[in-house]
Formats: sequence, C-alpha cells, structure tokens
Amino acid sequence: MQARAVTRYVHLSPFKARQVARLIQGKAAAEALALVDLIPRKAARLIGKTLRSAVANAENDEKSGVSVAQLIVKEAIIGEGPTMKRFRPKARGMAGRIRKRTSHIRVVVTDEQA
Repeated sequence: MQARAVTRYVHLSPFKARQVARLIQGKAAAEALALVDLIPRKAARLIGKTLRSAVANAENDEKSGVSVAQLIVKEAIIGEGPTMKRFRPKARGMAGRIRKRTSHIRVVVTDEQA
C-alpha cells in the first residue's frame, strides 16, 4: 500500500531541496521524520511537513491500518515549478536577471519491503 503527499509552488530552489530529499529516501518514516527535524534548513522543514502529510494519509486510509513503524519513504522527489524572473539595476545602465525559483515536493511512503 502506498500513500503520497504533494506540496506545490514552494518558494525554494529545487537544487537546495534535493540535498535534503536524497537523505531521507529509502529510510523508515520514523527515522526520516527525526532526520528532517534535526537538519537546520528551510528545505528540511518543508519536506518534513510533506512527509508528515504522507504518513497521515497512510494511517487514515480506511483499507489498510498501518502504523508509522511499518512505513518506508519510497521516494522523495523535488520537481521544478515555475520561475519568477525579476531584474535588478546594474552598472552603466544594464540589468541583471534574478530567478526566483519554485519547487514541487512529492513524497511517497509504502509499507512494502523493496
């Protein structure tokens, strides 16, 4: 049984979020939750929120009553969202481009052993 949660349009660079997502893939859900609580990054807080949602979706599924101890993080995928483009004045009348990137976070938990 799989359960998933998606957080979309998060104001965070996908490159920064993928560093945290790589750490929790394949780990037990309880261990992954403890890990993201200790990592001092914005990405860890947002991925932790999505992971908690996926775990709650799995626990509240009426077909299967699984506990957090049985769940494993099958995948934590960070996709690129739309990029807002802004410009900042530079020297000699030029403009420098600023990209404000967004991300889509998808976490899938499962109770099956891989």
